Amino acid sequence: MRRIFPLLLLLPGLPALSLLHAETAAWRHKELRRFPAAEAHQGVAVDADHFYAITNRAIGKYRKSDGGRVGGWEDPPEGRLRHLNAGIVLEHRLYCAHSNFPKMPEESSVEIWDTRTMEHIDSIPFEKPPGSLTWVDRKDGIWYACFAHYRRDSGDPAKSRVVAYDEDWKQLAAWSFPADLIERFAGYSSSGGGFGPGGHLFVSGHDAPELYVLDLPEGGGEMEWTATIEVSAKGQAFDWDRHEGGGVVYSIQRKSREVIVSRMGKS
Repeated sequence: MRRIFPLLLLLPGLPALSLLHAETAAWRHKELRRFPAAEAHQGVAVDADHFYAITNRAIGKYRKSDGGRVGGWEDPPEGRLRHLNAGIVLEHRLYCAHSNFPKMPEESSVEIWDTRTMEHIDSIPFEKPPGSLTWVDRKDGIWYACFAHYRRDSGDPAKSRVVAYDEDWKQLAAWSFPADLIERFAGYSSSGGGFGPGGHLFVSGHDAPELYVLDLPEGGGEMEWTATIEVSAKGQAFDWDRHEGGGVVYSIQRKSREVIVSRMGKS
């Protein structure tokens, strides 16, 4: 089934909060292992037994146990996909953010694959999207989607938004990023995002080896930036391993085409 989304109505922002440096010091990152993956260019998703390395128009399926490649998918030259980004796996379905970046006008959609067969099975387009879709996640039955803007394309990164939808994809709320964090994105936006330890929203930028810990005020507004964590991966999209406890996260190193497995927690 294809669904069409209405144009985003932006919600008013709330006053920005100061960084909590004590919270920043409490978070710890430990790299566990790395796997080579030719498709590790935009992001990675993970389920119980496999991880899925994502590039613009292709996906590789790899075993978590030893990094062996067991399958994949690639759009044909005449295909319509242009810029896949972050992904998550829920109930044997891989959901990937997609946009026509850097083309204008902006087009965005959620693309869906069956992870058992790696067959592309559905596409959910957004009508007149409020930016380029970079990541999606789901928490407590609510979908969250990030729409980005980039200075390099004459856009304003401050217009980037995280939007919440109910199970029927009706908009519930929207949040903006704090101005100080927009500066940290250095002209880009949030390339990855997902809810992790403690129920916090963790997001990455485009290039910096950092994860940013955010909390979302009820009903929308400006997100609260509470911590910054130094990590191995230099930006791009990541995914929390929902099948392994202890804050295990999968990320990528674009330059070396590697998938990085790490553990995140508080000291």
